[in-house]
Amino acid sequence: MNLPVRIGMDTSKSVFQLHGVDENEVVVVRRQFRRAEMIRYFERLPPILVAIESCGSSHHWARLLQSFGHEVKLIPPQYVKAYVKRGKNDAADAEALCEAVTRPSMRFVPVKSKEQQAACMLMTVRERLVSVKSQLSNAFRSYAAEFGIVGPAGRQNVTALIKRVLEDDSLPEMARDLFRLQAEEYAAVQARLAKIEAKLMKWHREDDVSRRIATIPGVGPIGSSMLSMKAPPPETFRSGRDFAAWLGPTPKDHSTGGRQRHGGITKAGDSGSDRR
Repeated sequence: MNLPVRIGMDTSKSVFQLHGVDENEVVVVRRQFRRAEMIRYFERLPPILVAIESCGSSHHWARLLQSFGHEVKLIPPQYVKAYVKRGKNDAADAEALCEAVTRPSMRFVPVKSKEQQAACMLMTVRERLVSVKSQLSNAFRSYAAEFGIVGPAGRQNVTALIKRVLEDDSLPEMARDLFRLQAEEYAAVQARLAKIEAKLMKWHREDDVSRRIATIPGVGPIGSSMLSMKAPPPETFRSGRDFAAWLGPTPKDHSTGGRQRHGGITKAGDSGSDRR
């Protein structure tokens, strides 16, 4: 059997589907591996081109296969879908990846290093804590309103509302205990969020690109840090318009027959996932 020169690999937690072709575009690999088997297979294989869908753990597999000498290309899932002939299964996805990676106009996702993924993790942990803090404050406000205690809107007024509720002796004992429990949870989340934001500001001050982005009017440390962490190298984009399209602020296009129809702003950009 001829050795493959290009392989499309559909990944999962423990099962990996491979579809490989030789230099004559003849299918020479179409099989499923367990995790350990897949690693041993690529260790023994001469350097080839491997296409992987950009998804959970894809950057880890890309780094591992690159360490074996292979060239790895990560493709966004929405760009692979067009090459799935019929049905939806692992074998069809692997075949579509093997085909999509050859297209000259295909766009790829840069492989992130461990340090880059750690920085992205810092940002997503902060986002999760901010979300939890908002949930807790909204819940506290709702419960307080049930007892006729209403405070002014705004996150800056949550602490004063908590203090006011905890000092209200007219509340039932059970309600006071539950309010106290929620107040302690809110304070704990605030403390964890402060630690994460301190780490984020330290990262921002030490990153030259993030500091330079922050000099743009209207861009703060959080926005500049996120751009520095997630944006591909500038040479990836042909123009500022291409960069805007990567961010997502581009109108939905329904043009046909020479007539332009532009809709609202799409959600085509990076929504915050570290996978793209």
